[in-house]
Amino acid sequence: MARIYNFSAGPSMLPEEVLKQAAEEALDYRGSGMSVMEMSHRSKVYEGIIRKTEDLFRELMNIPSNYKVLFLQGGASLQFAMVPMNLLSKNGKADYVVTGNFSGKAYEEARLFGKEINLAATGKEEKFIRIPKQGELTLNPQADYVHICENNTIFGSKWKYIPDTGKVPLVADMSSCILSEPVDVSKYGIIYAGAQKNIAPAGVTVVIIRDGLLYAPLPGTPTMMNYSIMAENESMYNTPPCWSIYIAMLVLEWIKKQGGLSAIKTRNQEKAAILYDYLDSTDFYKTAIVKEDRSMMNVTFKTGNDDLDARFAKESAAAGMSNLKGHRSAGGMRASIYNAMPKAGVEKLVSFMKDFEKSK
Repeated sequence: MARIYNFSAGPSMLPEEVLKQAAEEALDYRGSGMSVMEMSHRSKVYEGIIRKTEDLFRELMNIPSNYKVLFLQGGASLQFAMVPMNLLSKNGKADYVVTGNFSGKAYEEARLFGKEINLAATGKEEKFIRIPKQGELTLNPQADYVHICENNTIFGSKWKYIPDTGKVPLVADMSSCILSEPVDVSKYGIIYAGAQKNIAPAGVTVVIIRDGLLYAPLPGTPTMMNYSIMAENESMYNTPPCWSIYIAMLVLEWIKKQGGLSAIKTRNQEKAAILYDYLDSTDFYKTAIVKEDRSMMNVTFKTGNDDLDARFAKESAAAGMSNLKGHRSAGGMRASIYNAMPKAGVEKLVSFMKDFEKSK
């Protein structure tokens, strides 16, 4: 059976090399006589896996020594609650910049826990077509943190600058752009990301947190949602998502073989340029996102006709390209071209788009 090009926003494509290695090791992980799915998370063998995964994250992302790397569960959506529960115990104030669906959900979740959760900026009235400029942010210097979602998975925009938050820690949801390019981790207080886009299968959430933010959370915070306890136990307070962490290790090894994040960024820029260059050359398809804020990972476009959009999704699937239908809140089409999407997949998509345009 031939593999298709999966343009899903998540769970997304994994590198074929990784899938093949996981298949080879599924019954017997490197002479252990068992699968990673079966072994004790307290075993020396598994300890080697989780520690190597952390080491690779630190190496590839150049994570400073004063940051902890945590492997948690509950997806990025659980972080919408964990962040305020752990960081609001000082002043009970936070600033949120809403640039799309998930940053909006994070903002609403924080309002359950803080006494003053400020909407520092929102692009809702403009239908989230751009990222606000620094001068448009209304920030409170007394806030415990500022929260952003760095890449807008649904609408297709991306922060191209790191907002200046002064002495207030910056918290970033990087679920759909982590590992796509180099990041200056030292500019952030917390980076978190669900795995199912650029890291691994769904199941593990990576949290990179500065040591100074590990303090007493709000009263009543459950043990499993306490960053300090998770850090003290090195992500092993309970059974971690062992298989997802193992696949993350293989993906990180694959990224390293490609030349690291600088090389990955170059590849991603080339893939995105193929698609955006074509979109800019035709009036048949329209992309609403302001050019300077376009995402490398999630490219959104429409024909302007709902029936045509529906036909596009159906016919592209028949042509071996899945999940090009846009999110229900945005409509149209969305091509998620994460790290594992090969250049050939984007070229095939553009070829199909040209043929579809001619046939209509």
